[in-house]
Amino acid sequence: MKFAILILFLCLSTYIPRMIPALFMDKIQVSGKAATFLQLIPYTAMASLVFPAILYVDENMWIGVVAGVVAVIAALKKLPVIGVVLWSVIACVILYMFLLS
Repeated sequence: MKFAILILFLCLSTYIPRMIPALFMDKIQVSGKAATFLQLIPYTAMASLVFPAILYVDENMWIGVVAGVVAVIAALKKLPVIGVVLWSVIACVILYMFLLS
């Protein structure tokens, strides 16, 4: 029973700090630059997580580099996320099948 109570309090201690800003964010007015900054945070976080993985995806670093370049080109062509991922996977498959066999 003590363990269940501990888990409950730990859940609340992580949920409450995340919930409070979400409740009041629509009431807070931020300037244009601050709003732009807040909108770019998810993209920056994703890039910082993905970029190191590109370099260590395989023993051959070029697999990840080519897939990353293909993903950037697909994203610049305004493809949806699934299209970007599929084109990157296709590029990796082609590299594995024809160039690295």
